[in-house]
Amino acid sequence: MGVSVFKSCVGFLVGLLAIPSLASAAAWTLPDGTGQWLTTLTLASSTSYLEGSGSLASTPRYNKDELSALIEYGLTDRLTAIFEPGLQHIDIASPTDAERTGLGYTEFGARYAVLENQDKSWVLSGQATVRIPGTFDTSNPAAVGYTDVETDLRVLLGHTFTIAGLQAFFDLEAAERVRTAGLPSEFRADGTFGVWVQPRWLVLAQSFNVVSEGAGNTAYTGGSYDYEKFQLSAVYQLTPNWSLQGGGYATYAGRNALQENGLIFGAWRKF
Repeated sequence: MGVSVFKSCVGFLVGLLAIPSLASAAAWTLPDGTGQWLTTLTLASSTSYLEGSGSLASTPRYNKDELSALIEYGLTDRLTAIFEPGLQHIDIASPTDAERTGLGYTEFGARYAVLENQDKSWVLSGQATVRIPGTFDTSNPAAVGYTDVETDLRVLLGHTFTIAGLQAFFDLEAAERVRTAGLPSEFRADGTFGVWVQPRWLVLAQSFNVVSEGAGNTAYTGGSYDYEKFQLSAVYQLTPNWSLQGGGYATYAGRNALQENGLIFGAWRKF
């Protein structure tokens, strides 16, 4: 794979997770006048809860299906606009016995490349997005985590390199997720390592980590919380403009949080 194809693929690096949902884009910005969209279906389920001590306990089955469409467009070589609407279905088994279907978060904002070297093998960028909830019904347990207006502010560092003769990259992100009510604001630390194991195959290993800043003021939280998720997926490049993604993730540690496992499927397109 040529260097130009490698750089264009980096822009597709997006992981979508949940509880609450997280959209994480890589540090690179898109060239002026070019764009991409990524449609992702996430199927998640949980029957266990990580207690305050970190030990597992049983909880009513929690299922969540989400469909999102992340659209990015290069306004300039350094400034990329971001828009991401989403749909979701959540159902929780008895005795909670709650369900919700409708809009998820709609996110919009921009990412700006603050520093980058000539070949863009190193890039430091900043990103700011606003997240508008699809519901404000705080009485429905199936809507918990999805009723606050949120602001996501993050710093992103990306680097491309070779390892064992294979093209690879990493993307590191630190974010402050500011919430207006209900659940507390959060600190987030995300990392992605990607390597092209074959000219058309990209393997992604990703870590998503969340720490709450306090307990919030909702009856559904058990105090402050944190959770750590690992996601592994593979991306196959069908054509220079189309790619398909498949993989899964698991919550491997945390406190006062669901132990959630899920599958992800994605279709990516450059334009």
